[in-house]
Amino acid sequence: MNFTLSNKEQEIFEIVGKAGEELQSPVFAIGGFVRDKLLQRNSKDIDFVCQGNGIKLAYKVRDFLDSSLKVSVFKTYGTAHIKYQDIELEFVGARKESYHKDSRNPEVEIGTLEDDQNRRDFTINALAIDLSKENFGKLIDPFDGLKDLASKIIRTPLDPEVTFSDDPLRMMRAIRFATQLNFKIEDTCFSSIQKQSERIKIVSKERISDELNKIIMAKKPSIGLDLLYKAGLLEYLLPELTDLRGVEIIENVGHKDNFYHSLQVLDNISPFTDNLWLRWAALLHDIGKTKAKRFDEQNGWTFHGHERISGRMVPAIFKRLKLPTQQHLAFVKKIIELHHRPVSLTNEDITDAALRRLLFDAGDDLEDLMILCKADITSKNKYKVKKYIANFEEVERRIKEVEEKDKIRNWEPPISGDLIMETFGLKPSREVGMIKKQIREAILDGAIKNNYEDAFAFMLEYAASLGLQPV
Repeated sequence: MNFTLSNKEQEIFEIVGKAGEELQSPVFAIGGFVRDKLLQRNSKDIDFVCQGNGIKLAYKVRDFLDSSLKVSVFKTYGTAHIKYQDIELEFVGARKESYHKDSRNPEVEIGTLEDDQNRRDFTINALAIDLSKENFGKLIDPFDGLKDLASKIIRTPLDPEVTFSDDPLRMMRAIRFATQLNFKIEDTCFSSIQKQSERIKIVSKERISDELNKIIMAKKPSIGLDLLYKAGLLEYLLPELTDLRGVEIIENVGHKDNFYHSLQVLDNISPFTDNLWLRWAALLHDIGKTKAKRFDEQNGWTFHGHERISGRMVPAIFKRLKLPTQQHLAFVKKIIELHHRPVSLTNEDITDAALRRLLFDAGDDLEDLMILCKADITSKNKYKVKKYIANFEEVERRIKEVEEKDKIRNWEPPISGDLIMETFGLKPSREVGMIKKQIREAILDGAIKNNYEDAFAFMLEYAASLGLQPV
């Protein structure tokens, strides 16, 4: 495998090596940058480990690079960080670690490069490049990480039982790397994850969510989610998803496996969006089917209202995983609750009123909603897929027509609550809300036009039916 540095990377390596020499601290590039360079993948993060004080090394490097650069110091971890142009540089002293059974926070001691490589999670992340003048560029590979890169294998440097017990997050990292790199987790390693899956409970929800997000953002995220399921981890992370697993058969009638359907929808949507939260919506869009599932002889299996149930389940998932709730939660919930609306429109004569309501409810998220609807087509029947796509394209064409005509997206009715209160001498009350809602519904249904005059006349008429007169 080739290890080729850009001019800027070569300059950084030489400066870091020189700084280490002045401090009499042998220094090495290690971990993900080395791995990605050997795989010819782009990387903007470089980790350096020195046999000495990593913070002192960072300041010395800063002085050589640009004295105006900021050094961010994290004394608790003995690390320091510099951002140099578009590259993130991380510095730490070599260390060895020991863990207690009920914590993933290690006791840390000063160590050698060998100690530091021993504590690494996987062989492919233990590769180091010597930056000393005598051995500049020499690859240090005590665990055959180079061979594992060539064989596309994820393997731990030491006994996987110890590696995963010490830090259970590494179980998710193994699956994340297998997903991102399209590697295979070595059999003994995967068996160890299965044995210790319950230990994921001691890991903070923030770290778990970070790994989940990286898996969801992979090119083919189903690889990682299926591995999480087979490893026994997913039931602790997203039991709502694993509850979908399996096919129930009654009177020789079965339904599709909604777990694998959900993974397929996520894979389908991934080439069309880098929006993490739209991908989350794709993953969770059917979780309500477990509760909505019904069977009768006339209709077979039905899942009526599953989209509303799914939407109601999302806030608890976000809270449990400590995902950001502001804006992102509302978006995911909204997309899930609406995801069946465009589907129903393809099964009937499309009315302008139905399209106006969809435009009003989806607002700026309409395009994302339609991307999910198309991704939700997982039939193996090419004729059906072609027909469904054509139906969705017709819905999109009609939506565009109605939007241009009625200007309903992100629309507010022409009669405000303040005007209603002023007209009838009301204070904020149930009647004000009722009048405003009826005006909105009349416009969406096409009963009146979307203008002030028609809306005002309708308001007077409806208010009179409630026994209200203008003051």
